[in-house]
Order: sequence, then structure tokens, then C-alpha cells
Amino acid sequence: IIEALRSKKLDIALLGPFSYVLAASVADVEAFALMETDKQGPTYRAVIIARNDHGVHSLKDLAGKTFAFVDPSSTSGHLFPKAALIKAGYNPDTFFSRVIFSGGHDASAIAVQNGKVDAAAVADALLDTAYSRGMVKQNEVSVVWTSEPIPGAPIVYRRDLPADAKAKIRAAFAQVQNVPWGPKMTIKRWVPTDDAAYDVVRDTAKRLPIVAGTPL
Repeated sequence: IIEALRSKKLDIALLGPFSYVLAASVADVEAFALMETDKQGPTYRAVIIARNDHGVHSLKDLAGKTFAFVDPSSTSGHLFPKAALIKAGYNPDTFFSRVIFSGGHDASAIAVQNGKVDAAAVADALLDTAYSRGMVKQNEVSVVWTSEPIPGAPIVYRRDLPADAKAKIRAAFAQVQNVPWGPKMTIKRWVPTDDAAYDVVRDTAKRLPIVAGTPL
């Protein structure tokens, strides 16, 4: 998607927060709106969860444990929790006995529930969904770390679109309300945003070697 925006094969796209920061560094795009749903406001948080019976109650207890991240480009499932470990003085490459990338927040949560890993990083709203659907038992799995607020996934457009077209696009999104999004979620509205709202993501990304050399 980022490459399609860069090569002007796409005009508008929905990106994750970290994906947007990456896109803005290589493609001439800007964020203009983000969704507020019936389950999540314009911001959310990353959390690290662990089974209650695996002896993990804080970041330091993760030493030597098995851990699941979601995906290398996941904001809440990789970027923020990994940066938190580095900030706390731990080297994520040597801190755990084994690390996997599960490919999805649900998969990470289920891996913790089933004891496949000791702990995992997921988005708070998606953890709540996993609780409500019975995929994770709230009396068996607990949150051991929570991030600062993270701006939600933005809708972006190319900066070189005509000004009147961008104004019409923003106006159209502003009119969208109470639209079903997937089987069990509703987009209540689209909230205006801008590039500066994602500076917290940029600052966090600069701590990680995965973005070394990337112009952020």
C-alpha cells in the first residue's frame, strides 16, 4: 500500500499508525482523519498480557520467558512494547528465551491463553474483544504493562491531490456516521487529525533498530 501511494497508484488509504509514519517518510502523503468506533475512541493503548500462573507481573519478570509480537510493522503489537523494553534497559533480542511473530492480535492473545507463550503484546481494544468472545479468559490472563495513548489508524491522501478534491474528501468522511465495520463493530464517526498527531509514534520508532536508516 505504501509503495502504491508513493507511485501514485493510490490516492487514499487506511494505514496503521506506524505504517503511516513509514509512508510519510517515503511518500508524499498526509493523515486527515481517523475512525472512532463503538469500541475504541481516537486513541488506544498497547498492552502486554501474561497468564496469571506463569509468574509474570511486570516487565522485569519477562526475562527468559517466551513472547509473542504481532508483526514487525504493528504499532501496538511490536513498536510500542519493544520501545518500552528498550527504555527500561532491556535488550529485546536477548531478553526472552524465544520470540515469535504471531501475525495477528487474536493469535497472540490465544497463544498466551493456551500457554504457547508466556506473554504477548496486543492492542487493548482487541484484547477486550478477545475477552468478550471467550477466546481469552479474563480470570486467567492479566495485563502487566500498558503504553501511553497511541493515535488511531489514519486515513491518508496524497498531498499533491488538488486542494478542492482534498476538501471534498474531508467533508465526505465527516458525514460518515454509524456505519457497520466488520461483523461486530460500528464506525461512529471520522475524527479530524493531522501529521503532527503521529509525532509520538515517530519518537517511539526512533528507539528501535528496525527503523535505523529510515528518514523519520
